[in-house]
Amino acid sequence: MTVPATRKDLMIVNMGPHHPSMHGVLRLIVTLDGEDVIDCEPILGYLHRGMEKIAENRTIIQYLPYVTRWDYLATMFTEAITVNAPEQLGNIQVPKRASYIRVIMLELSRIASHLLWLGPFMADIGAQTPFFYIFRERELIYDLFEAATGMRMMHNFFRIGGVAADLPHGWIDKCLDFCDYFLTGIAEYQKLITRNPIFLERVEGVGIIGGEEAINWGLSGPMLRASGIQWDLRKVDHYECYDEFDWEVQWQKEGDSLARYLVRISEMTESIKIIQQALEGIPGGPYENLEIRRFDRAKDTVWNDFDYRFISKKPSPTFELSKQELYVRVEAPKGELGIFLIGDKGVFPWRYKIRPPGFINLQILPQLVKRMKLADIMTILGSIDIIMGEVDR
Repeated sequence: MTVPATRKDLMIVNMGPHHPSMHGVLRLIVTLDGEDVIDCEPILGYLHRGMEKIAENRTIIQYLPYVTRWDYLATMFTEAITVNAPEQLGNIQVPKRASYIRVIMLELSRIASHLLWLGPFMADIGAQTPFFYIFRERELIYDLFEAATGMRMMHNFFRIGGVAADLPHGWIDKCLDFCDYFLTGIAEYQKLITRNPIFLERVEGVGIIGGEEAINWGLSGPMLRASGIQWDLRKVDHYECYDEFDWEVQWQKEGDSLARYLVRISEMTESIKIIQQALEGIPGGPYENLEIRRFDRAKDTVWNDFDYRFISKKPSPTFELSKQELYVRVEAPKGELGIFLIGDKGVFPWRYKIRPPGFINLQILPQLVKRMKLADIMTILGSIDIIMGEVDR
């Protein structure tokens, strides 16, 4: 009888692009020595759709429906950044009521994004139950979105100088009811997950990032705050009307996967606090700055001339981008979502560069999984929280 020889050489394994734990179409080429990870190379681009090039051939208003396809779980943030850039270029004032409505929508979207991070992350490391729980709460958020914007996922709700429509009658009460209900939901998650010994065994001390390391890699969002750095663009940049509310930046100092979980869970509670204060203090007034609609009207049209009769009847609100460059950023659920925009005195941007948080945060993955076990790749990748729509753009 021949004894099978034990092979000593390394094994190269493909993870993804259609592995359910890859959260989309990420492909990892993993070099293994038994169960130990020697090397890991992420391969991107399976979902690349040329979003930046499309933006350079559309007006801002035309481009708004596209942007929700970057991070399709936190759609309000992509719309916010898209309208914030031209607003800052043209120094456009947003009415107070519109700003409050935006904050409510952004924070609801943050909760929805964190919920759909939590469920699959728990499923990745072997806990199936939370996956079903999070959809229960997330559906309620989507019901609120549907009532206010008409769409559940791709809203097309933000406009330059405000929002597309006012909140419908009774929406504020419904949203307050949701806030009260959701706080009990978070308590339920914490009871179920936070002290679970199997969960702690999988996440504690796995994928540790130090504070200085996190800054050097350019990490942002919960990845950065879990490493002991209290950096939140809502406090740093003072955009919209976040300064008017009482809330705290959530952070942990351990820098492991458990710390990132704790940061996201407590962020949801803070978001509820912000939403409740915004709903109770929402002012009256207009929901859109209609003055800016008067940009780029046809000049000195002759009565009954061709362009009077056909062109200037219903001009869509085009917006001329002044000849300057600008970097705008918001604190998205996954980190710093930014846009670098160069105007060229036309209605199309001359250059439109997206800085997606998931893409930058993903850089550190090969570093984190080296010398770990194969099963830890799932935990670490899950705790980074990527969405391939914005990684590949």
